[in-house]
Amino acid sequence: MTQSPSVWTVMFALLGVHLAGMGVFLAVPVLAPAIAIEAGIPAALAGVHTALVYAGALVSGPLTGAFIHRFGGIRVLQAGLTVCGLALVLSILAHPVALVVSAFACGMGHGPVTPAGSHLLAQKAPANRRSLIFSLKQCGVPAGSMLVAAITPVIAAVFGWRAGILAVAALLVAMALALQPLRRPLDAERDRSARLGSLGAAWGAALGSLAILREVAALRRITVMAALYGVSQFCFSAFFVVFQVEALGVGLTEAGFRLALAQGAGVAGRVGWGLLADRIGAWPVLIGLGLATAASGVALLLAGPDWPGVLVALAGMAMGATAIGWNGVFLAETARLAPTGRVGATTAATGFVFGACMLVGPPAFSALVQASGGYGLGFGLCALTALAGAALAHGGRAVARP
Repeated sequence: MTQSPSVWTVMFALLGVHLAGMGVFLAVPVLAPAIAIEAGIPAALAGVHTALVYAGALVSGPLTGAFIHRFGGIRVLQAGLTVCGLALVLSILAHPVALVVSAFACGMGHGPVTPAGSHLLAQKAPANRRSLIFSLKQCGVPAGSMLVAAITPVIAAVFGWRAGILAVAALLVAMALALQPLRRPLDAERDRSARLGSLGAAWGAALGSLAILREVAALRRITVMAALYGVSQFCFSAFFVVFQVEALGVGLTEAGFRLALAQGAGVAGRVGWGLLADRIGAWPVLIGLGLATAASGVALLLAGPDWPGVLVALAGMAMGATAIGWNGVFLAETARLAPTGRVGATTAATGFVFGACMLVGPPAFSALVQASGGYGLGFGLCALTALAGAALAHGGRAVARP
């Protein structure tokens, strides 16, 4: 009989999954200034790329529960990462249609990743360490963003931007292969005879899972809060490099390095906020992070070419520590509030709402840039959504069960 891996083994494996998975969100936006020249499109359309990724995730996400039941969580992760890697390769064609198809297909592959990870981890994480363990797992998101932001501009400078894209695609496939030793012990309860059903039925089940949000007021509030915080997070991650290159006159490599610093602050923040949430509770931490994200967004709104580089980097790091640091605490609290045995369905429902909002937020940032000719209104949007999320978290704290 195969020995079941420890919670820490599962957590570190999922950390690696999220690290590699962030390539689908950031590889193209980070290299957008170089890609845009060849493709003949504005670099500020990076927000549309993010929206397309989430559009793809909304299509595949509802199938996650059926996939896990039939194939197991590890196999779902392996398949998703492989699809992401192959889809990302399409972007090297540098044609607008290829970029659209690549982004959407990347989302199709990434859609099941977070629900499958929560399914695998929720059954192993002890209650008194849940926020920390989920936060450590989610550190893969800023760690992956840091890796993409730091390395791909350097690779692009030496070998061209296509080499940067291919390096990220290779990382995705390598991570899928690295999960294989966990396949047998963690997917042992899969039902090989289970039927997947139709996409329509899966969507019906997904929409049915939204009833969980109607039934649990605290889950409803924290889900909308997460969607609002996500607008700040992904607009910042998608546009910080382009903002520096186009508005501040910073070189691509230096701008990528500053984004890497911000993502590094996000790694530290996720660990710190997880520890703090386990001590004082999730809701006070989530409220504070929303307020701090709003303040950081205002700082970037005010940033200009005359700002010293260190101040721009510090503003980015403040945004990274706060706008990127909330996710692990949110997922742990979502798992705690979920009805018994329905963590996966609840995570999928929250992810559905989150993804739907990502169809609007980043393109809205792009539209504000195109309309105003600058990035100030876009970062103002980040500040406003963070404030609205903090207000919802404040109200949710009163209705959450202890």
